Amino acid sequence: MNPKQTWFWVLVAAGLCTFIFLVERRQPAPPAGPAALLSGFQASAVTGLQIQPAGQRLMRLERTNETWRLTEPISYPAQTAVVGALLKVLERLAPFASLTAEELKNLPKADQEFGFTAPQLTLVLDRGGAQTRVQIGNRTAPGDQVFVQVVGVERVFIVDAELLKFIPRDVNQWRDPALADWRQIAFDRVLVTNLGKVLALQLDPTNRLWRMTLPMEARADCDKVLAALRQLGALRAAQFVTDDPKADLEPFGLQAPELSLTLMRGTNSLLTLDFGKTLTNDATQVFARREGQPSVVVVSKAPVESWRASHDFFRDRHLVRLTAPLDEIEVQARDHFTLRQQADHWLVLPQNFPADTAWVTNLIGQLRSLQVTQFVKDVVTAPDLPAWGLTNPVSQFILKTTVTNAAGDVTNAVLAQLDFGTNQEDLIFVRRADESPVYAVKLAEFQNLPDASWQLRDRRVWDFSENDVAQITIHQAGKVRELVRNGPEKWTFAPGSQGIMDDVVAAALDEAAHRLGQLSAAAWAAGPEASRADFGFTPRSHRIEVALKNGAVRTLEIGGTAPSGLPFAAAAPEREPWILELPLGVYQMVLTYLTIPANVP
Repeated sequence: MNPKQTWFWVLVAAGLCTFIFLVERRQPAPPAGPAALLSGFQASAVTGLQIQPAGQRLMRLERTNETWRLTEPISYPAQTAVVGALLKVLERLAPFASLTAEELKNLPKADQEFGFTAPQLTLVLDRGGAQTRVQIGNRTAPGDQVFVQVVGVERVFIVDAELLKFIPRDVNQWRDPALADWRQIAFDRVLVTNLGKVLALQLDPTNRLWRMTLPMEARADCDKVLAALRQLGALRAAQFVTDDPKADLEPFGLQAPELSLTLMRGTNSLLTLDFGKTLTNDATQVFARREGQPSVVVVSKAPVESWRASHDFFRDRHLVRLTAPLDEIEVQARDHFTLRQQADHWLVLPQNFPADTAWVTNLIGQLRSLQVTQFVKDVVTAPDLPAWGLTNPVSQFILKTTVTNAAGDVTNAVLAQLDFGTNQEDLIFVRRADESPVYAVKLAEFQNLPDASWQLRDRRVWDFSENDVAQITIHQAGKVRELVRNGPEKWTFAPGSQGIMDDVVAAALDEAAHRLGQLSAAAWAAGPEASRADFGFTPRSHRIEVALKNGAVRTLEIGGTAPSGLPFAAAAPEREPWILELPLGVYQMVLTYLTIPANVP
């Protein structure tokens, strides 16, 4: 680099440094934002608050453990959110402008003009013994701002009139409309008195399910109980009628409440709510009162209505509520069998064949969805059972779970036992072994349950590939046709068989062989012991024999038509053929490509 150029840039840098030092550092700092109205004020430090509206009663609120409560003119829980919102506004409030003490000296009637002779609102903020008094005067001429004075500060501030929206002047606007703080009530029992009738619900601490203990022992519908409790917890006072502890409760229907609800912990009462008459001018509202408080309020009637219902409303109509994993289902019906869950599948015992997982899942769903249509009789003794066919049930389902005790011994515990008896029109009688009542459920729902072991067998009949097929022989009406597979999409007729074979037919025969190899029953119709004639099978029935390369033979025979409209078929996955309903797609493939035309000798 040229030495002259170097000295040039050194001189330029020196000049810039001098400019910064002499000029830039003397520039005034950018103006700070407006100072807060209450310097150093923190909302979290406030423990008490007084509000004195002009010409109205003083209102005082106090905070304990983050909860605010009105102490004057009444003692009542306050809306913590409302108090908190006001304090946060005061913490952040910054004035638009202010008048200093010197400026105020030139305004001899300032207190009167600004509204501080009789402030529209006076706030007293208590911060651990130290108090801050804020007076709110008149609005400014445009009305969008208001004059404010902090006692002890010789200024008058002008702030946004939005502040007024955060300061309710009616004591009821400070009150918490909730009848109770449900977060603070750890209850496990509900006692309801409804026009002299008593309902008691108890929470089981083990499985967290509700039970009915009065007027009878019964399982409760947890969904209904929880829904009713949620509605009760959401009740809000729409109107505060009176706080007079000497008020006559009779006009409100609360002297002897129509409905009382008590939340309890063991034998200790935690909260009692009384509900009285419906308002004469609004049938959707009802008078209410919390025991121990003088206030009478008006609340919505709808959330309370479920508690006025008969005790049957809260009874669990589901016959089965699974409180533990289901590992075994024992069935006694047309035959006696047990469904037992293995690692990843179900097994039918003692028949010892795999169960269809989808059908077992469906069975469990059916059992769980069975609901009581009618409570037939609540207290039943052994002599009563023959009347409903329950001495010797026509069908029985025992649901079990696996239990391991402290010693490591594994046993089966019964979750529920359902005994089904006789039917009456479209209902069938049923009873749980662990409960006294007799119920009735819909006959159609019962008839959907399996009553024979073979109905639950895995629907997959067999499993082979078209590449495993050596030959297919068709028997139909005394005729025989043999098809030989020589490779992928390569088929020929065996000697003595006739027909037309081209590439299209060969490809279709591969597809037919594939579908036969992956055959699954649409439904099982009967086991090997069934009478074949009852399902439309004759010596001349359409029969297909699939010879595999390993020497095995699979046989499918077409019978009559099932009530579902599907054809019956007999398949022999073992020695004896099982009867099934053949899927429509497979049947259509058989009719098209595995049938001997009538004109072929």
